Amino acid sequence: MTEHSRNIAQCKRLIPPLSPELHKGQAGRVGVIGGSKDYAGAPYFASMTALRMGADLSHVICEPAAGNVIKTYSPDLIVHTDLGEDVAEEKVTEILKGILPRLHTLVIGPGLGRSKHMQLAARVAIKLARENNVYIVIDADGLFLVQTDPSVVKGYKRVILTPNVVEFGRLVESCGLDQNTEKSELAAALSRALDGPTIVQKGAQDRITNGHRTLISEVTGSSRRCGGQGDVLSGAVGTFLAWGKNHEERKEENNEDAISPEDITLYAAYGASALTRTASRLCFADYKRAMQTGEMLGYVGKSFEEVFGSDSVTDQAESTGVLSQVGGIVEGLKKSIL
Repeated sequence: MTEHSRNIAQCKRLIPPLSPELHKGQAGRVGVIGGSKDYAGAPYFASMTALRMGADLSHVICEPAAGNVIKTYSPDLIVHTDLGEDVAEEKVTEILKGILPRLHTLVIGPGLGRSKHMQLAARVAIKLARENNVYIVIDADGLFLVQTDPSVVKGYKRVILTPNVVEFGRLVESCGLDQNTEKSELAAALSRALDGPTIVQKGAQDRITNGHRTLISEVTGSSRRCGGQGDVLSGAVGTFLAWGKNHEERKEENNEDAISPEDITLYAAYGASALTRTASRLCFADYKRAMQTGEMLGYVGKSFEEVFGSDSVTDQAESTGVLSQVGGIVEGLKKSIL
C-alpha cells in the first residue's frame, strides 16, 4: 500500500456513513466567519464546499453588506448578518456565544478583510473556540491576525493554518524563524514555534505538518490559479474537522480506538487537499483557461467519489430497511417468473 493510500484510508475513518440512523446535523455543522463589504464570494465558496461534501448545515457569519449578497447565492446556506461596523466587542462575544454551540467547527478568514471590527470578530471567535475545544481552520485575512499576533493560536492543537506562499513567509517572519532553515523543514519549524497548530503549506505540493509528523499531498491538480480555490480548500478542511469531532464522539460512545486530535488535523488537511486538487483537475479538463472557482464547486461531489471511493457515497438505506425489503420482493418475483 502506498503512503497516499494509507493516508486516504485514515481520512475515510473520519467520514460519517450515509445512514438512515443519523439525524440532521450529525454529518457536520460548519461555520464560516468571513464576508465583508468587499468580499462576498470567498465565504460562499468555503461554506458551499462544506455542503457539497455532505455536511448537513453550513453557516456564514459576516457583515450585513456581504450577507445580503450571499443570501442570494444559495438558499441552502444559513447566513448571519450580525458583524456590522458599529457592533461592540461585548456584542460580538454575545452573538458568537449564541452561534458556537450549533457548530462542530469554525473556518475563519474567507473574505474577512482587514477592517478593525472584522479582525476583532476573528479574535473573539478564536478565543471562544479555544475555550470550548472547537476545531478551527484559519485562512486568508484570518492569517493576517495570526501574523500580527501569533499568541492567538499559540499552544492550540485543534487549529489548522492554510497559508499560501506569501502568507507563509509572513508567518515565518512574525515567529522569528531562521530564514536559512532548510525549506522542507520550515513548515514543521513554524508549527513547533507556534506550539501546536497544524500547518498546510500550499504549493506545487501541499506540505501538512504538526511539527512532529509531516504528510505530503502530491495529488494531481491543475495549473489554473483562479481566485477562490483556497476558499474551497478551507471549507473542505473545515468539513473534515467537523467529521473529526463526530468521530471522536462516536468512538468514545462505542469505546473504540479513535484517531487522536493531533492526527485528526493531519488527515483532515490531507483529505481536503486531495479533494480540492482533484476538483481543480476535473474542472480544468472541461473549462481549460476559462475555469472559475464557481464551476469548481460542481466537481466536489465527483471528486469526493474519485478520491475516497464509491463506498464513501453509498447510501446504507439501499441495503437495509424498506429499500432492502422492496429489493428482496422484486428479486423474488423475478425468480418466480423465471
